[in-house]
Amino acid sequence: MTTTPLFWRDPALPHVELRYIEDGRQVRYAPHSHRQWSLGAILAGQSHFQYAGQQQVIEAGQLLLINPHQVHACNPCANMPWSYYMLYIDTEWLTRLRQSCGELDSDHWEDLSVSRLRDQALFNGFSDMATQLFDPLVSHAEKDAALCHYLQQLFAQVRREASPQSLLPTEPLHRALEHLHKHYDSNVPLQTLCQLSGLNQGQLIRQFRQTSGMTPHAYLTNLRIQMAQVALQSDLPLVDVALTHGFADQPHFQRTFKRLLAATPVQYRDGPKRLYQQQNTTHQ
Repeated sequence: MTTTPLFWRDPALPHVELRYIEDGRQVRYAPHSHRQWSLGAILAGQSHFQYAGQQQVIEAGQLLLINPHQVHACNPCANMPWSYYMLYIDTEWLTRLRQSCGELDSDHWEDLSVSRLRDQALFNGFSDMATQLFDPLVSHAEKDAALCHYLQQLFAQVRREASPQSLLPTEPLHRALEHLHKHYDSNVPLQTLCQLSGLNQGQLIRQFRQTSGMTPHAYLTNLRIQMAQVALQSDLPLVDVALTHGFADQPHFQRTFKRLLAATPVQYRDGPKRLYQQQNTTHQ
């Protein structure tokens, strides 16, 4: 069994990304969040799932539904095998799909209240869909159709129990968040965020924790890694990605990336190319 994470991405389908771990016993994630909506399938073993302020034990056969920007971490139970898929879907694309299914009344994203689901048919469907995404012989159109069909089935299943549940930032905090998103590649003093929001330091940190689950510093670090992921997909040199995304140097960037995403920047950047090369070798 391999411990190296396997990544699938395709420029023809920029709204979806898939990660697979065959042996995740040594995987360690720090609390983090993603820009995308995420869907995980636990294939083997057990893990501790930290989400929305709670920690639960997740077993094989369960699906995990993770809202965008929701702080979470999923790590293996001690001495237990652990294998999983994780699907990342662009939020705007998924919002349009949910709206076309009648699950949303507007073109604004709404968080789901469901974070875990045990349904054998949907679990098997996830594995089938993931297999198609990884298969180089399946066309782009077929992959996109399989993805849409599966997600429509998933949302039809959770519609009744899923309700809007999103803690939106207050207007003062929104100004601070907006500044961070514009200047994530720079050092942003806490005092600047206090001035923008009109909050004192204690109020600011408290509201950040209540809304995002992170301190302002942790939020900024996580945001830098999110934007670095986008840059890595353009095959930019690691040192350039590090320095243009607010990191002191390449080693600092690599350590932070690995701590939050349990993969190195090189594994994330080159994973799809290595997968393509392996598949070509297999089919020759």
